[in-house]
Amino acid sequence: MSCSRGRVTARSGPLTAARWMESVGVYGFCGCKGKSKIKRDSRWEITAAETAPTSAYSSPARSLGDTGITPLSPSHILNDADPVSDEQTFLVVVAIDFGTTSSGYAYSFTKEPECIHVMRRWEGGDPGVSNQKTPTTILLTPDRKFHSFGYAARDFYHDLDPNEAKQWLYLEKFKMKLHTTGDLTTDTDLTAANGKKVKALEIFTHALQHFKEQALKELSDQAGSDFENSDVRWVITVPAIWKQPAKQFMREAAYQAGLASPENSEQLIIALEPEAASIYCRKLRLHQMIELSSKAVVNGYSASDTVGAGFTQAKEHVRRNRQSRTFLVENVIGEIWSELEEGDKYVVVDSGGGTVDLTVHQIRLPEGHLKELYKATGGPYGSLGVDYEFEKLLCKIFGDDFIEQFKIKRPAAWVDLMIAFESRKRAAAPDRTNPLNITLPFSFIDYYKKFRGHSVEHALRKSNVDFVKWSSQGMLRMSPDAMNALFKPTIDSIIEHLRDLFQKPEVSTVKFLFLVGGFAEAPLLQQAVQAAFGDKCRIIIPQDVGLTILKGAVLFGLDPAVIKVRRSPLTYGVGVLNRYVEGKHPPEKLLVKDGTRWCTDVFDKFISADQSVALGELVKRSYTPAKPSQLVIVIHIYSSEQDDVSFITDPGVRKCGTLRLDLTGTSGTAVPARREIQTLMQFGDTEIKATAVDVATSKSVKVGIDFLNY
Repeated sequence: MSCSRGRVTARSGPLTAARWMESVGVYGFCGCKGKSKIKRDSRWEITAAETAPTSAYSSPARSLGDTGITPLSPSHILNDADPVSDEQTFLVVVAIDFGTTSSGYAYSFTKEPECIHVMRRWEGGDPGVSNQKTPTTILLTPDRKFHSFGYAARDFYHDLDPNEAKQWLYLEKFKMKLHTTGDLTTDTDLTAANGKKVKALEIFTHALQHFKEQALKELSDQAGSDFENSDVRWVITVPAIWKQPAKQFMREAAYQAGLASPENSEQLIIALEPEAASIYCRKLRLHQMIELSSKAVVNGYSASDTVGAGFTQAKEHVRRNRQSRTFLVENVIGEIWSELEEGDKYVVVDSGGGTVDLTVHQIRLPEGHLKELYKATGGPYGSLGVDYEFEKLLCKIFGDDFIEQFKIKRPAAWVDLMIAFESRKRAAAPDRTNPLNITLPFSFIDYYKKFRGHSVEHALRKSNVDFVKWSSQGMLRMSPDAMNALFKPTIDSIIEHLRDLFQKPEVSTVKFLFLVGGFAEAPLLQQAVQAAFGDKCRIIIPQDVGLTILKGAVLFGLDPAVIKVRRSPLTYGVGVLNRYVEGKHPPEKLLVKDGTRWCTDVFDKFISADQSVALGELVKRSYTPAKPSQLVIVIHIYSSEQDDVSFITDPGVRKCGTLRLDLTGTSGTAVPARREIQTLMQFGDTEIKATAVDVATSKSVKVGIDFLNY
């Protein structure tokens, strides 16, 4: 059964009076919003966001015979105290930075929180690319069994015979599917390089399982004995701009990979990437950063130095110290951070492979806790955009039809070509004067001649693309301007989003802009940000910028309470009945039951989109069954991106959770004539939990908000 968009259809015929009564008998009078009372068998299908009802049965609550719950007064209690919980202790925190282009893990023992260990070097690597992480690539055998991940997957796939390679399932950069899929579910598919479909949940599960095995093996090697998964708190990073279904998808994949379980959900934290970066940046000392906007000499470099020159030397310093893979994080606030005062604001620009996240934080003293001041914005403007521009350039030169066929017929050679481009892409810089050479695989040259009947060199001459030439050594020679032009659309989108952000009143007085993420290594992006915003705030880049999120995620796992206030991305509420008021409520929402006139499908709001929510904050509301003899209370939870929601049938409202409280077996218990059902939602964390309690009997039921299965 699908749940959420407001039209009700009966698969086996019209809604008869007998079936109407049957559905009432199943749930009695429940406390839900509308769509809520659904009969759990295959005959019903409910969808959620319909427009204003027009027919007699267009109200979900009415069509299924629900009367529902009605609010008690007082109905709203805020409690910002942290809920009481038995905090589990772990020996180690392992953070996984699951990136679009590259991934890695790092860990810290809880007894040595100042030492962050980055994963040991895996097999493989690329010439000209210095990266402590491994490519986010995965390979399945022809019978769809997991084979390898990262460099191992890519190199094995590369060495396969072209005809044999067509049988294997190779996937890369698949994380973006979670951001771009509007109706993401556990059944969403991915497409492998050979065109075959595979379940996204299966792929993400394989990848996380691989990280789990690698990390536990490394920990066991260090400890000299087997390290148990139960000793580990896992942290997985996700973009802050991801919608709730995508964040939940990662948690579901982690459960299936065995990192944690729904019964022990506290073992897994889903961390937001800009927050992780922010937490790490608090620790930065002067020698660990480059300040692009500085007028004075900082760390040996002045603003008059070419953008990227100081950064290159800083990276060399990091590279020389990489053999230990252990980073010391002092238990102090860094010099830059110590300049911040209560209420000061700063922006974190997290530029990754797939997305760019813009998040505004504010300092809360004395502990230096962080408050999310403005909800995350951004979009799909990561370094992949540069790859797409390169592909468009190839299509312009060699034809869309050829590139499409080449990717299908020679998938491993296409991977080779993009590896060669990645190396040269990282060499792009504002002041570069000499050309960049990109090696074309032999199979590209050979297949093009068979496909077109003439040479690659001939295609370049006829293409009118003056800034790309052919080298007799079998390479494309791109002028620096040509390479820089590939960056321009993506960088322009980032700058435009930042300009929009700086127009917001909350952001007008930011002191710092921290540029983090793998794409932040690009001197072209650094220069663009400096030119646009260097006069508005100080622009800071951590030296080990590609590992900033990973190390911050470890620190977050060690102290999850460091983030104190977030902005709710959605409006949340439940479906209730209110007394019908003539002239205020729509006539089609009128329901008369036992002589009482009710307005159905009312959205009773718990919290609004973009509202500040403290970590662990509880919002409590009290309800009473519309029918006192009711033995089952069903409360459906709804969400919307809008904050002005009146009814659960409003456009964009979707169901995302159900609380079913069984009151049978309590007949011998003395209960008041007006039974109180207390409903609580806990906000502020990256996941949201809901609880319903029968006050008279203390019976309770809990549920996590679910965006994938409704």
